[in-house]
Amino acid sequence: MHSSKTFDAGTDPEVVSVKQLLKLLDKSAKSARTYGAKNPVAERFFRQFYDELTKHLEQYGQLAFLIQRNQLFFKDEVVYQPESEATGDSIAFKMYADGIRELSFHQGLSREDLSFFLEALWGTGSGDAAGDKPSVEDDDDDIVTRLWAKNLSTIALVTAEELVRSSGFGPDVLELQTQGYMNQSVTSLRDILDRERAATAGGGDGGTARTESDASQRFQLHVVGYEVSQQELEALTKEIAAETRRDGMAYILDVLTAVLASEPSHALLSKLFDVWEQVLDVLIRNGQWTVLETVLTLLQDIEAVRKDLSESHKQQVAGLFDGLNRPERVKAIGLHLNRNQDAKTEGLLTLLLMMKKEAVPALCSLLAGLEVPAHQGIVMEALQVLGPEHPESILRGLTDKRPMYVRNLLTLLARWNNPQFADQIEKALRHPDATVRRDVLRLLASLRPSGPGNRLISLLLDQDETVRLTAMKLLATGHYQASFQHWSPFLTQDGFLDRSPAEKRAIYLAMKQTVGDEAVPYWQGLLTEWSWTNRKKKEELALLAADMLGKLATSAAHAALELGQKKGGAAVRQACGNALAAITRLQRQHIPPAANG
Repeated sequence: MHSSKTFDAGTDPEVVSVKQLLKLLDKSAKSARTYGAKNPVAERFFRQFYDELTKHLEQYGQLAFLIQRNQLFFKDEVVYQPESEATGDSIAFKMYADGIRELSFHQGLSREDLSFFLEALWGTGSGDAAGDKPSVEDDDDDIVTRLWAKNLSTIALVTAEELVRSSGFGPDVLELQTQGYMNQSVTSLRDILDRERAATAGGGDGGTARTESDASQRFQLHVVGYEVSQQELEALTKEIAAETRRDGMAYILDVLTAVLASEPSHALLSKLFDVWEQVLDVLIRNGQWTVLETVLTLLQDIEAVRKDLSESHKQQVAGLFDGLNRPERVKAIGLHLNRNQDAKTEGLLTLLLMMKKEAVPALCSLLAGLEVPAHQGIVMEALQVLGPEHPESILRGLTDKRPMYVRNLLTLLARWNNPQFADQIEKALRHPDATVRRDVLRLLASLRPSGPGNRLISLLLDQDETVRLTAMKLLATGHYQASFQHWSPFLTQDGFLDRSPAEKRAIYLAMKQTVGDEAVPYWQGLLTEWSWTNRKKKEELALLAADMLGKLATSAAHAALELGQKKGGAAVRQACGNALAAITRLQRQHIPPAANG
């Protein structure tokens, strides 16, 4: 017995119950399609939907929906309407497309009947009730044909064909509306059809039946006409435009994912993995990195979704990942990045990291050919992870003539900070590009912060002054050792006097730190030397020598400065005096206060 109490549309408990039921139906259908009917999640949603529907039918007797395109109506209210772009997953659209205009469930609905309905709707089993029944997924019949063949007593349909046959065609096509049927409260299309059929049958006795010629005219027409408002036309236009813009690849992937999750056939699964192989090729060529990341993550976790995978299928999945670093695929990555330099790269690093360690040579080739620093940085991140166990390709790449590529490799080696690579890195000091040689020096300083300095001294022959200054700066740290005989050949060269004052000063500072008192005789000779040629340049050297002796501040340095103060020229004598004064101040700073008293 229904209560006569009225409710607002948003508070009517029956409407609220119906909306909740439709949410459960949507979840049940989606989980069954995605994971398969026997999946625990799908079974749980199906049981929950069946239990709630049974309670609703026990309370209200029946549940009837009017179906229009992508909507379900109940009591003149829209109770179901998915997103406009989701028509492919819409329950309403699926039934509307198959000609169903009303669907009703009646009290006494069994679990088996409900399971068959969902199976007919989506072409897949939908609960534990369907466990041992044959699937209809290979049946080519539409939903209506399947349900009528089953002759379900608790599920009723009204189809568009019934409405058309009942209302007829021709000049009196709208007669159903003008006779007052549609002016009554429309709670069920089935009620309308029953009333019309009763009126038609009664009209035969009362003389109001249509003529045979009218009926013949109506049933010979085969075109259905619809009156479409401007708003409906605009809505249809938007739907068509949205369908046109839909990403075809995303749609295909949705289909493949659903098949992957539910396909029971061993042979078809094997073919499906072959299809995934081709999908990976297309995604890589098109640079769809985020989609590719999603696909690879799905395949990586496939055993969690399909616990029934055979060993051969598992080997096929492993083969998909083993083939990621095939040369043609890595080359395709480079071609896409260079052609689309502003393209998004989100997801690319995931692809590279999923490659095997054997991909290092191919990734090095990829890095060498990329033109955009941001793209190079992504490949370097992947090599930083994959490369330490296979560094051969990276070390060989140091001999490459492309400066940017070699500098990227040096950056990568600096991140690893492995002193074992120092000898191979040192060979890059012969690289023709000066910026590469400077980077090599800085890296060697990190890998070899101390030790023999003779190899750094040999860089005084480098053609680039910045390289020479960098080498001298490292020697001036005092962490490297050398003898004066390593310095002597460079000091006596004809071109030494022509070097810049900054470089000569850097050389003398490096000598002070590496040989100490061994350099005193050389500097003393500069203080007392008299020359008629290159007098100004030699005087500059003598002034630098006095400054270095003052900084050295040893007894030998002190004696050399005293000699220079006596025998040198005027400028040299003044420089020696200043250096001696500096030594005296330095010595006083190191004498305890009591000793000064």
